[in-house]
Amino acid sequence: MGRKKSTEDMVYAYVDYELEDDTYLQGMKGNATYREIKEWIKAEYGMSVSSLYVAQIKEKCGFEKRQNYNIGENKAHVPNCPPEKEKAILEAFKHFRMI
Repeated sequence: MGRKKSTEDMVYAYVDYELEDDTYLQGMKGNATYREIKEWIKAEYGMSVSSLYVAQIKEKCGFEKRQNYNIGENKAHVPNCPPEKEKAILEAFKHFRMI
């Protein structure tokens, strides 16, 4: 047993709608790639940050991380992020609505 659907009753309309501001996005968390974060910091502060520093601050903020398959033997020295770069990365997180 089946039911036929009449296509004559359906009306489709295209509505072009642009919001004047971004208030509808206020409750949503943002997302940015490492490259976007690094480029924004370079443009705003004129300093370069490494992906390692961004990852360290993401970990400090408690962001969810993927599994690292390239873990090494733990023999290398890992530098810590300097405070001025940490502040810049946190500002980038705020800019991209990640925090």
